[in-house]
Amino acid sequence: MAALSLAVFGITGRMGQCMVRAIREGSQFRLSGAVASRTSSRLGQDAAAEGELSGVSITADAAAALKDASVAVDFSASVAVAAHAHACATAGVPMLVGATGIDAPTHAELKSAAQEIAVLIAPNTSVGVAVLHQLVAAATLALGCSFEVEIAEAHHRMKRDAPSGTALSLGELIAGARGQRLSDVALYGRHGTGAPRNPSGIGFSVLRAGDIVGEHTVTFAAAGERLEITHRASDRMIFARGALQAAAWLVGRPAGLYGMQDVLKI
Repeated sequence: MAALSLAVFGITGRMGQCMVRAIREGSQFRLSGAVASRTSSRLGQDAAAEGELSGVSITADAAAALKDASVAVDFSASVAVAAHAHACATAGVPMLVGATGIDAPTHAELKSAAQEIAVLIAPNTSVGVAVLHQLVAAATLALGCSFEVEIAEAHHRMKRDAPSGTALSLGELIAGARGQRLSDVALYGRHGTGAPRNPSGIGFSVLRAGDIVGEHTVTFAAAGERLEITHRASDRMIFARGALQAAAWLVGRPAGLYGMQDVLKI
């Protein structure tokens, strides 16, 4: 079977280079396009920063990078995602969005693109995190509002958005299952000697330090008992492998919005 062609937005970043390595591991993909920002010092260079050359030069021209692509993966900065979604919709190329920190206008652009192409939004492309969401959903339905919820996450010191996209998606999941809106019940920065905790709130705790790849724990707590569900990532390559699995699934899908749960059929 002929290899699928893949365009990667954000090729010079950590995840972009992980994608290059994951393709080398023997996936069904070949790299066909590599995109970086117009200010990148690596424009015109080979997409692989180390090891065997990929044979693909880095460009800031999204349309050119998408020309031969079967599917695109976006691990760029969140501010660039809307433009990339427009380019993918114009080219008719399905798109996986792995970038985090997506704002409301960008979400609107992704929904618009999903009318033309398949768009998979995955703030975390780990297969294990997809299962974490499923477990958290089951726990929320079983426990209802009788347990208080806290979401703790930890990442490396260079991660800019907080809470993480994964933590927020977990919060949205829990709030929805409890008939709430996360914007109404989220508890973010807490300090001082204020009022006691709102029992219906969903709390968030954030740690940024060192080279932590990613950790997420959802705690359900009530008087006399506590349930904790945790996922820990120790190797960034798990996200690249999960992204390739999801990208392969996207090829040939009808236009619409998808998530990792769709890929894993859970």
